Amino acid sequence: MKYMHTMVRVHDLDASLAFYCEGLGLTEVRRMENEAGRYTLVFLAAPQDLIDERPGEAPPLVELTYNWETEDYGGGRNFGHLAYEVDDIYATCQRLMDHGVTINRPPRDGRMAFVRSPDNISIELIQTGERLIPAEPWTSMPNTGVW
Repeated sequence: MKYMHTMVRVHDLDASLAFYCEGLGLTEVRRMENEAGRYTLVFLAAPQDLIDERPGEAPPLVELTYNWETEDYGGGRNFGHLAYEVDDIYATCQRLMDHGVTINRPPRDGRMAFVRSPDNISIELIQTGERLIPAEPWTSMPNTGVW
C-alpha cells in the first residue's frame, strides 16, 4: 500500500491556491479541468517531496477539488487535518500571518502549530527535527478559534 493523495473540496480555488501555494509553500504539479463534470482538480506537493521523488513514483499530494456549482460542504472539522513538516515553524507561521492567515494554535512550544485553510480545513504544522527554542511573539500568543 502507498499513500497517494488527500482530496479537499474548496469553495474558492484562487483563495485556496493562495493559501496552499503562497502561504504554505506547496507547488502545483498538475491541473485537470473537466467541462462535462463541471469541476477542476489541482494537485499540490510539498517542495521537499518533489526533490525526494523517485523515478516512476508520484509524491504524496493534496488534491483540491473545485466544483463549479456552489455547494455547502459543511464543517471541515469532521475531516480531521492535513499535517506538514516544516524546516522553520516560526518562519512558516510568520509567512502565513503575512498572507492574512490566523494562527489558531501558535507554536508556543517551538514544535507545533495549527491554521485553517479558506475552506476551514485544519492544517497542522510540525517542526522538522528538534523543536525550536520557544520565542516571542509565539510563546505569549493565545489560541484563536478551533483547529
